[in-house]
Amino acid sequence: MGKQRKRVGAGESAPLPWKDEKPTVLHRKEKKKKVDIGKVFINISIGLCIFSLIWFFYALYMRSTLAKRVVTLHPSPRVLDANSTSAEVSPERFWGSYRPQVYFGMKTRSPRSTVTGLMWMRQFSDMDVNLRHTCEQGDRLPGYGWLMHDGLSFGVQEIRDIDFTLTTEFVKRAGGDHGGDWTWRITANQHSSAPQAPVISLMFYAAADTQGSLETHIEKSRLSSITGFSEELGNYKITFRKPVTGESSSVKYASYNYLQTVSPGLEKLTDIVKNSLNRRFIYNPPSGEKRHYIGLDSYKPPHHQHQQKPTDTRKESDFVVHQVTIQTPFQFEVLFESESFHNRPNQLVGATMTDELENRKDAFNAKFEKTFGLESKDFSQAQVKFSKAALSNMLGGMGYFYGQSVVQSHYNEYPLLYPDGSLFTAVPSRSFFPRGFLWDEGFHQLLLSKWDPQVSRESISHWLDLINIEGWIPREQILGDEARSKVPAEFVVQRNENANPPTLFLVLQELIEQFSSNPDAVSSQQTFPFLQRLYPRLKTWFEWYNTTQSGLLPNSYRWRGRDKDTNLFLNPKTLTSGLDDYPRASHPSADERHVDLHCWMALASGIMASIAQLLGEPHQEFERTHRVLSDNSLLDEYYWSEQLRAFSDYGNHTQAVSLQQEKIYVPPGQPRHQFPVARLVRSVRRAPKPQYVNAFGYVSLFPFLLHILEPNSPQLEHILRDMRDSDKLWTPYGLRSLSRADPMYMKRNTEHDAPYWRGPIWININYLTVRALHHYSNQEGPYQEKAAVLYQELRTNIINNVYRQYAETGYIWEQYNDGTGRGQGSHPFTGWSALTVLMMAEQY
Repeated sequence: MGKQRKRVGAGESAPLPWKDEKPTVLHRKEKKKKVDIGKVFINISIGLCIFSLIWFFYALYMRSTLAKRVVTLHPSPRVLDANSTSAEVSPERFWGSYRPQVYFGMKTRSPRSTVTGLMWMRQFSDMDVNLRHTCEQGDRLPGYGWLMHDGLSFGVQEIRDIDFTLTTEFVKRAGGDHGGDWTWRITANQHSSAPQAPVISLMFYAAADTQGSLETHIEKSRLSSITGFSEELGNYKITFRKPVTGESSSVKYASYNYLQTVSPGLEKLTDIVKNSLNRRFIYNPPSGEKRHYIGLDSYKPPHHQHQQKPTDTRKESDFVVHQVTIQTPFQFEVLFESESFHNRPNQLVGATMTDELENRKDAFNAKFEKTFGLESKDFSQAQVKFSKAALSNMLGGMGYFYGQSVVQSHYNEYPLLYPDGSLFTAVPSRSFFPRGFLWDEGFHQLLLSKWDPQVSRESISHWLDLINIEGWIPREQILGDEARSKVPAEFVVQRNENANPPTLFLVLQELIEQFSSNPDAVSSQQTFPFLQRLYPRLKTWFEWYNTTQSGLLPNSYRWRGRDKDTNLFLNPKTLTSGLDDYPRASHPSADERHVDLHCWMALASGIMASIAQLLGEPHQEFERTHRVLSDNSLLDEYYWSEQLRAFSDYGNHTQAVSLQQEKIYVPPGQPRHQFPVARLVRSVRRAPKPQYVNAFGYVSLFPFLLHILEPNSPQLEHILRDMRDSDKLWTPYGLRSLSRADPMYMKRNTEHDAPYWRGPIWININYLTVRALHHYSNQEGPYQEKAAVLYQELRTNIINNVYRQYAETGYIWEQYNDGTGRGQGSHPFTGWSALTVLMMAEQY
């Protein structure tokens, strides 16, 4: 048997365990230890889950917060008070020709203004319905535009149609509480080449635009007047006078029609009129044959079978049209009278209207010569008339827009609506770009600030009041249904990483110089308080550029928003730079450096320092930034290519690219039409590498254009020499945008995109060039004399060509052909091309 254990009695001590036997308590401790480790792991797991949930909800919260930032407006007080454009605060600017997208129309500077306008059509023509209303290049008018416009109280416009000319004139008269009265006068004359006097239908209309009401008043089947009411206008009356023969009071024979209906939106007015026309009316003058003419009848909305009516939440507006059908020549007046104008001396019609017009014209001519002094510079009367038209078209192209932008950030899955906002701005082209463009506006206001600094202050204020909390301003403003109806869908959404050249700093520099040179002048007295209100937003705007557009290297910059689908573009566009298809690095990457943006930031930081110092704000940081960015050694280090002997962008680049027909395999026996159509796609024959971009053109000039280069910089010599080289940029008509020797010169960017900034002459950059030559010709240095010679030659070439093209074609153009000087692109383009006036006046 085995050994038995001895029973332990009371008081006896337990025997010691065997040497290799573990104590029972150690077993319990080990078990407990295992349990404790398990609990730790469980607790850690629970903690991680809780932390993950907290992090997940925090991330959702932050993403939601960041997603809202793009549509959150800047928190500082607005530059403009909410009622700054009202009749009470600004009666002289309340009414105006603020509808640049139509040939002739007026509205108030209020969000839901009653709008008025003109349509016309020629009767008994070969065309079925040739209705004119919105400015369209497809109308192929021989010419149209303002000949005189002071931006305040009157305007004279000439519209040349195929065989007749309409002269539209308006005069405003202050009085009452709602912006006063105004009168339109339309004069029609046939062209001497017309075989017979044309019969024309003029259609004058008023639309309430969702606010207010309109009531018609009929006399002997003729619409004699409209009475209306709105919150901003109170009660008013629009009177349609009978047409007369020229200045005489003899009444011309006319046939009359009218339409009274409702409109779902201002962009629908043309369609409503077209769908209201009928041929059943008889034109029966006292001497002449009876003929059927096209007249306004009842409105018949177009019916599309199997198409449901789209849901439209907008309120319908009253819409009234008065049609007068009459043979040229004739004159017709429309009178708007505010009921609050109690002490009206007489009606603003007939001889009174004529006298007022002549007084305004005389005042305009005197102010123009005082401002620009072109007659004293021995320009011809025809050239002076051209320059007055250029300025007047800029003033007549001022628009007041109200609505919401469509915006997106990378935190938003879908686009969002920006808060409602208003914008008082000039437009580049009434026919093609009748809306606000950020970088264009800086050039526009360079001209307008010479004529009326208050216009520039108001425009800049409107633009900066659209800034969001991030410091971003949507670069293209498409506000309201009328504006949106003219924009292709792919350009509607604005993305908050995309900038535009901050050209408004050029205007601010001009306003500061005006104020500093004569602070007591009436035109400058509002500049200081304007800058005080503007400064918080301006500072955020500058900081946004300085952070969101920064490059990888310290104090370097690159444009965001380049085209990402590199397969389809010969060179991916950089719309945000304003220079669109100008050649940049062939393969967009984060290590790009853009010389033009660097120079814009150098300019902006210097002007920020001047404004801060003027206002008594801290300015040292702006000065430091300006000093660093203007350092010519840094410019040379980052952008000067010794091989190219030019300032250049830097990036991942290859020159060996071309567009080639896409190869699509079609299996034998398969029908070709079932396969995609072959496109032009980019072929890269040699891999890109980090290097300077071998393109010489406008971008290469920016250190010179914005006066960053020192007058004694050896690089200035290269710029002046290459600029004057006719194989590179020089032409008899101005500087071409890209060297003729460049591989990208006049090359298409895609199958459907013709060259845009790859050769043609652009007046805004030519203006900056003339301005820079004038600057360096007045700076002591080794290249002073060369700059002076080039200044005179280039200035003369540009002025002569822009004027010659205007005289030949009736238009100022978007761009000019570098081989022939002919105008091309959109027209009229009385945006920055009107800077020709400042070159004529030698005001920089």
